[in-house]
Amino acid sequence: VLQNLSQTPVLRELLKEAKIPGTTIKIESPELCMLCCFSFKQEPQLIKLDQPGPLTLAMHQFVTEMQETKKGVVTPKELFAQVCKRAIRFKGYQQQDSHELLRYLLDGMRAEE
Repeated sequence: VLQNLSQTPVLRELLKEAKIPGTTIKIESPELCMLCCFSFKQEPQLIKLDQPGPLTLAMHQFVTEMQETKKGVVTPKELFAQVCKRAIRFKGYQQQDSHELLRYLLDGMRAEE
């Protein structure tokens, strides 16, 4: 899940911009662009970001390390610690479903917006 997220260009760009408090981002989805070709025009969403929360910062750090590291192994310790604070079920290193991790991670980052 984390490897796939780290290779998502839109997420990488949003995390980079979200790291700077007060940044305004413009979100234009491909669906909106497709609709623009028809009879009406949809405006992109403008969102002003506050100070990012600890989970978002940990995700940004992880994605940056995945992209920039020259070593072969990246350990998401801080990201895992932040996920565990929000979803206690991940503590103890028991096996969990990857879709549960994805859900808690993305929901937690959205809650920090």
